[in-house]
Amino acid sequence: MPRTVAIVGRPNVGKSALFNRLVGRKISIVHDMPGVTRDRITAKCKLGQTPFEVIDTGGIGGDVDASFTDQVHAEVEIALAASDLLLFVVDGQDGITPVDQELAQRLRRVKKPLILVINKIDHDKHSNAPAEFSRLGFPVQIATSAEHNRGMGELLAAIERGLPPEHESFFPPTANADQKPIKIAIVGRPNVGKSSLTNAILQDDRTLVSPISGTTRDAIDVPYERHGNRYVLIDTAGIRPRGKVDNVVEVFSVMRAEASIRRSDLCLLVIDATMGVTAQDKKIAGIIQEAKKPCVVAINKWDLIKDQTEDKEALTAVLDRMKAELFFLSYAPTMLVSAKTGAELTRLFKTIERVKSDAQQRIGTGVLNRLFTTTIALHPPAMRGGKRFKLLFVTQPEHDRPWPIPIPEFVLFVNDEKLLDDSYRRFLESHIREKSPYTGCPILFHFRPREARDKENQTRGQKFGRRPESGGKPGPRGPRPKNRNTKAGKPHARLGG
Repeated sequence: MPRTVAIVGRPNVGKSALFNRLVGRKISIVHDMPGVTRDRITAKCKLGQTPFEVIDTGGIGGDVDASFTDQVHAEVEIALAASDLLLFVVDGQDGITPVDQELAQRLRRVKKPLILVINKIDHDKHSNAPAEFSRLGFPVQIATSAEHNRGMGELLAAIERGLPPEHESFFPPTANADQKPIKIAIVGRPNVGKSSLTNAILQDDRTLVSPISGTTRDAIDVPYERHGNRYVLIDTAGIRPRGKVDNVVEVFSVMRAEASIRRSDLCLLVIDATMGVTAQDKKIAGIIQEAKKPCVVAINKWDLIKDQTEDKEALTAVLDRMKAELFFLSYAPTMLVSAKTGAELTRLFKTIERVKSDAQQRIGTGVLNRLFTTTIALHPPAMRGGKRFKLLFVTQPEHDRPWPIPIPEFVLFVNDEKLLDDSYRRFLESHIREKSPYTGCPILFHFRPREARDKENQTRGQKFGRRPESGGKPGPRGPRPKNRNTKAGKPHARLGG
């Protein structure tokens, strides 16, 4: 398992800025408002010679969001227990505070290697600050400025010296080492149960769960293995309507959630069964559709609806109505789940694995061309401007990279792409799904003009010395091979002739 470094400290000492500097990209939300980071966030550090994982924890101490204090402290305790090395971050400009002293006493009891990081030494005028922190009694201390990238080389060297030898892989040895994990972005409106669903899957309170909407502010990556299959669960901040994003931290959270959709392999759209499909649910579904991502819709809190009525027909009608509201995600299977009871989670992951297996199916070129030719002949598209759409050839290219869930793509060589409207493209897509369902996946069409097909044929004809299929002059011939059985142009007599 990778060595783990936990970053701890009171609020607003620069833990998240240090985290982002170590991992080399902006993962934790950085803002000068205390208490921004509430969950523990994990990422790999790729700097230096020694790879390790970094955990950014919620700030300890202070009066920020008292309703979350106990849970944040629990998150920190879990991070401390899981770590191999601690980075105790203090503010070099503030000096030693009572909270720093209290936290120092707690960290001594953990009895793990510790580096005191004196942060915010932004200018030479702060150079005397580290001397004051010697009173805390930690022998290894490094002065840094995470914001200005000062002291990071010295800090990395200290981390490399302090980490124990590397131990076993995060994923158990039974998991396929060559298998790329499926990155699943768990998305939805605030307070629909995304974090509760993540915790039900993990059976671990990895992300904060609270009845107050907007608890999860960062997108949190959680590696997970189930029955030999590997996943990374991305628990995202709830996406609010733009007009209701009331501060800069929430703006960053929404941006991070949208970025999580784009970098995921599959989106799990969580909808509150008690609220039905809202306008904001549709907007989030639209983001998924625009990103061309595979999707599964999870109707959460279904147990509350089921408690209100035992009428199966009424329950079916509710589900059908929700599906109809999300018609533009018609390819996405809809699941009924309950994060509270854990109902249907096994079936949920079976559906995700089906999405993966369906996406890897390929349709032969001959079958594809017969399918499209027959479909267009029986149901031709309407003429536009006196011109009729013509399909010359269709193929399904192979993907250059081994994606966990490759998006089905088809290249169509046509006379004019503009002769096809969106409704007819959906019609063609439905016929492809009859041959191969591609559960949960969008289908992408790439149109190429006739000229591209003609050029391809001409290139092939020149290569093999054949007349191009599109007509015209034959390709240049190579030199005629010599007859090895001739001498001065006369054939040898055959043996026994």
